[in-house]
Amino acid sequence: MTVQELQKLFVEVYGHQEDAVYFAPGRVNLIGEHTDYNGGFVFPCALSFGTYLLLRRNGTKDVHFRSVNEPEVLTVALADVTTPLAKGTWANYLMGVMTQFIKRGVEFTEGYDFLIWGNVPLGAGLSSSAALEVVTAYALNDQLGTGYDRTELAKIGQMAEHEFAFVNCGIMDQFASAQGRKDHAIFLNCDTLEFDLVPVVLHGIKVVISNTHSPHKLGDEYNDRVRECHLAVDQLRTVRPGLKNLAELTQAEFDQIKDAITDPIALKRARHVVSEVQRTVDAVDYLRAGDIEAFGKLMNASHVSLRDDYEVTGLYLDTLAEEAWKIDGVIGSRMTGGGFGGCTVSLVKDEAIDEFKEKVGKAYTEKTGLKADFYIAEIGDGAKKI
Repeated sequence: MTVQELQKLFVEVYGHQEDAVYFAPGRVNLIGEHTDYNGGFVFPCALSFGTYLLLRRNGTKDVHFRSVNEPEVLTVALADVTTPLAKGTWANYLMGVMTQFIKRGVEFTEGYDFLIWGNVPLGAGLSSSAALEVVTAYALNDQLGTGYDRTELAKIGQMAEHEFAFVNCGIMDQFASAQGRKDHAIFLNCDTLEFDLVPVVLHGIKVVISNTHSPHKLGDEYNDRVRECHLAVDQLRTVRPGLKNLAELTQAEFDQIKDAITDPIALKRARHVVSEVQRTVDAVDYLRAGDIEAFGKLMNASHVSLRDDYEVTGLYLDTLAEEAWKIDGVIGSRMTGGGFGGCTVSLVKDEAIDEFKEKVGKAYTEKTGLKADFYIAEIGDGAKKI
């Protein structure tokens, strides 16, 4: 839908024009997976598609939620926005953000009419939820004049996901949606939130996102990985007192003390995190040096680690990645996002894109019975007012 179509729909739904229109993007992570909640480095970029939010103060004590993407039409009393609705209810994301403002001492004196539309494929692992959280936080920050910076808005979105969607996510998705810049990726230290914007210069190469159409639903399995990493840290503290998170360890340090992890599953999770942090640091160095081939090899190694040690890939993601590796002209390919379905991200030479879509798509359908979709990713800006 166009912004003009959304504005017309807002009038049809609510009987008056909106006060403002806002946008926040989805993201794709080039490398650095499941490292964010372990205090490590990630390397995401914002995408050109995302979530649009139209709103108007309505002069009542009710908040009205409507989404073009969802069937539910919801009205919640302003006094009740701090209480989550049933698990899985889409309006929880907006209510969770409003609650974070309230926790910071912000008072809502009247309700809002909200209209949402997003063109991030739902369940694709491209952070449709983070885009929704960040666009809400950005809009309320602007409307209320609260003056929070983009990093604080990302934190607000993350806590909304923790407390209202019950997913113990790291900061990466919301940070990328808030801080993204066109044609740049974000080299983010998730422990300190220090970051660099790194130009993504790919001569004759495109970023291709492949959608499994096996939607991921992060929840118990994701939270299990968080718990397993915490267990690894707890056991490592018996020989490394004061250890805060796995990403503090170099590969050499981890190899020296890893036997302190007696739980075999926690050991595998820790091995992935420590190695993935190093891969991410090395990959960014290679990108800055213009060595795209080396960057791609680390993408492939990342997928293998996520498959074997972190166990978050599965048939659908593995098929897309492994079929991509067979194509001449594919620099690298890996799962992106939380896993358990969703998407892969690949670097593909321009002359190989048609072959990539045809052969990978055909093999994927033969092995899974599903049809993959392919998107040429455009790296866009973070949250903004339209």
